[in-house]
Amino acid sequence: MGAFPTTPDALTNEWLSGAMGVPVSQHRVEGFAEGTGVIGLVTRVHLEAEGGPQSVIAKFPSPAAENRAVAATYDMYGREVRFYQDIAEKLPMRTAACYFAAHDPESQDFVLLLEDLVEYRIGDQVAGCTLEEARAVVDAIAALHAATWTGAQFPGLQSHASDMQRDGMIGGFQLGWPVVLEQFADLVPDAARAAGEKMPGAIGRLLEGMCSEPVCLSHADVRLDNIFFGADGEVVLVDWQSACTSAPEQDLAYFLTQSVPRDVLSREDLVSRYHANLSASLAKDGIDYPIERCRERYRLCALYLLCYAVVIAGTLDMGNERGQQLARTLLGNSLAALDEMNAFELLD
Repeated sequence: MGAFPTTPDALTNEWLSGAMGVPVSQHRVEGFAEGTGVIGLVTRVHLEAEGGPQSVIAKFPSPAAENRAVAATYDMYGREVRFYQDIAEKLPMRTAACYFAAHDPESQDFVLLLEDLVEYRIGDQVAGCTLEEARAVVDAIAALHAATWTGAQFPGLQSHASDMQRDGMIGGFQLGWPVVLEQFADLVPDAARAAGEKMPGAIGRLLEGMCSEPVCLSHADVRLDNIFFGADGEVVLVDWQSACTSAPEQDLAYFLTQSVPRDVLSREDLVSRYHANLSASLAKDGIDYPIERCRERYRLCALYLLCYAVVIAGTLDMGNERGQQLARTLLGNSLAALDEMNAFELLD
């Protein structure tokens, strides 16, 4: 594999010219947004390029050792590079154009040059979203899941229920939960305190339930900070570093329970909306997917995904005030949603 830059400072006009396929005479790097890129380093690169875009998004490994270690454990950098190389163009939904992608499995170095979605508005998980935006996301992922039902089109895509995922989530939860109890105690309902002791022993069982058939292509990180909204209601998902096969409800539960404000979520049964869109598409192929099954798996996925919130809030270096707000938001949303649906009883 040829050499490639692994930090913004290593970018050169010469390398950018070769990667972009157009002459680049000047470039300037700026931070993309505060709190963006927990696992990787995300930057915007302004270009003076003949016949090319005025800017691109450049992604690199995280400078924080603990965050980079998490990425290596789950092969997150490699997964995103392979997604843009092998999968993106086969999907029915819009994805950011990829100009260059490279990954070194030994060092876990990588670089991505992606389309700068300047005409789109990025979501904000701390601020939340409107009901209209939530509907747009639900509709978009329903279409994605219907189009990739069974996941058979992507034989190289790993199941979310891998030994690596199970062991990583068990270890991450055990490290993060004491920190959550200490630093975010006001967010933890009584029902969750006992559940925290039971979760590590249940993670394997929850994963098996999630990843039993039917499965589909899962983005596995559908949260507002990874969602761009177009003026016409179009939704674009970014950060495909967790792409896998899993229950369709994994994306749905992660988005609804950790990104959508509780007052917005209470206004409409968005699980029902998702199921209606999904089943209408599947019916064209003679597939029946009962809503009872959808709701059952949604609840199971939501419980498992508490691990994500605990790992982020309890083990990662969030780096700045906005990162701390993000941790508090996703953790608080998750715990409140699980308490409302009595999901902790699934651990008994």
